[in-house]
Amino acid sequence: MRYIAAPWREPYVKDGIDKAGCVFCRAARARDDASVYVLYRGRLSFVLLNKYPYLPGHLMIAPYRHSAVFERASQELTGEMSELLKRSLRVLKKHYHPQGFNTGMNLGRAAGAGVVDHFHLHVVPRWTGDSNFMPICGQTRVVLEDLDTTYTRLAPLFRNP
Repeated sequence: MRYIAAPWREPYVKDGIDKAGCVFCRAARARDDASVYVLYRGRLSFVLLNKYPYLPGHLMIAPYRHSAVFERASQELTGEMSELLKRSLRVLKKHYHPQGFNTGMNLGRAAGAGVVDHFHLHVVPRWTGDSNFMPICGQTRVVLEDLDTTYTRLAPLFRNP
């Protein structure tokens, strides 16, 4: 297996997520969406960039309400998250033209959740030969784009997907 350098993920791996409370709750309360990379706000949930992306365009969809237990979420919430997933896929296809997507949740520390107390859905655009976020897959390359560039490109598209 070949290993890939991804230095932008060092703060996350070395120090873990920001210790000053829940990253999703802070983003939900923020008044300046650009400062926390919130791309779109629904009634019950919102879309934001992953601060430590596996690939450009790596989004997350999270409820405003702090909860670790997905199976207790209302049908209204999960329905809205599903609609935001569809919106996210349309936006990412329009801008990045990926060849595929990984979507899913890591529920619990044993499942790889970095934020275990606030469930969220990952949306990762994929291209053949990209840098897979699953460590068992190798022989890939890293596609780089900084968060500010990604935000500037995607935010307007979420208003008109």
